[in-house]
Amino acid sequence: MFRSRSVSSSPRRLARTGMSIAAGLAVVGGLAVAGTGVASATRVDCVSPPIANDIRVDGQASCGATATLGGVANSGAIDSGTAVSVANGGTANTFATGFGVALSTSKVAGQANAFAIGGGIAHARTDNGNVTLALAGWGSGATAESGGVNCVGPLSFAVNVNTGAFCLIR
Repeated sequence: MFRSRSVSSSPRRLARTGMSIAAGLAVVGGLAVAGTGVASATRVDCVSPPIANDIRVDGQASCGATATLGGVANSGAIDSGTAVSVANGGTANTFATGFGVALSTSKVAGQANAFAIGGGIAHARTDNGNVTLALAGWGSGATAESGGVNCVGPLSFAVNVNTGAFCLIR
């Protein structure tokens, strides 16, 4: 059964949210490491700065990163993933694998993180020092923004660390 949950901030709930973020990042890290050993996978990485508008395509994987006003944008893709990060004074990070699409944008010292694994669509947007994370697996979508979070389909997780709002459908 699918469960979606959105909560307000409290110390206990924020601690659970933090643990969920750590678990989600561990899964993404494990999948990224596992994916690097596949011989047929082509990985691309984009970073801005030092390049103002870094766009790369290798095989079917593509990424783009643009940063202005002291921002930092990082994106990476493998197989047929597409990842795009835009930072305007904040930090934006994305990674996508196999038909996944990950998009992030950050302003005013915020940090947005989006990870799409094997066909998921993840979108993270933030500003004013907020931190957001969206993680989507095959056939799912996750959105994390300063104004709220949304999860669609199994294998989706989104959180706004500052407000404590999160959703998880498993």
